[in-house]
Amino acid sequence: MLILLGWLALFLIVLVPENGLLRCSEGTLLNSPALRGIITLLFLVAASIGIVYGFTVGVFKKTDDVINAMGESMKTIASYLVLVFFMAQFVAWFNWSNLGMLLAINGASVVKDANIGLIPLIVIFVIITAFLNLFIGSASAKWAIVAPIFIPIFMLSGYSPELAQAAYSVGDSVTNIITPLMPYFALVIVFCQKYNKEAGIGTIAATMLPYTITMLISWTLLLIGWVLLDLPLGPGSPMYYIITDGGGTVMP
Repeated sequence: MLILLGWLALFLIVLVPENGLLRCSEGTLLNSPALRGIITLLFLVAASIGIVYGFTVGVFKKTDDVINAMGESMKTIASYLVLVFFMAQFVAWFNWSNLGMLLAINGASVVKDANIGLIPLIVIFVIITAFLNLFIGSASAKWAIVAPIFIPIFMLSGYSPELAQAAYSVGDSVTNIITPLMPYFALVIVFCQKYNKEAGIGTIAATMLPYTITMLISWTLLLIGWVLLDLPLGPGSPMYYIITDGGGTVMP
């Protein structure tokens, strides 16, 4: 705890002042050494806390014990490396087939031609995104495919692109844990096998499916309630898409 508090104090010293050492030259945190080196910082914090704790409770007697403990931890990744090799082949072949892209374009085109209301549009967009997430692991790739179709639909209905992205975020997040195309799915399986040797892809998907359905329904209802209450989506993120004509008249 003392080591952790020491790290937090150090971070406050080098990050809070506008001329802090880990801020960028403009004085902001964007593109700062702190963000670029976040992995190194996390490693130093976690390693120092773990080493101090190990010596405190008597697990570590000498520095060799620390090295041996790190080696034992690396052994748990061996099965992950084997599993991820075969999963990478499947993902590569699926991407090569472009099936995910075809599903995205065709599904979005059907919604566009239907010309439905806002609430059904949100629900359908969330469901389509959640379904595509089973086939396209990259969030940015899915967004690049569906955004050019759904953003104009929202804007023509008088709603902002931020609302489209909010609906996309709901659908994109709920099915990550049940799709083998998620980059970290193999790692999740390895950690589960530490406690259940029989765990596999089907075990993880079946276990997490109720959570996926619950989150899909509850978060979609939350977004619909947000829209019905006309609440802002965030700082500088309005619910409605407003344009002005040449005379300064505001039109939704």
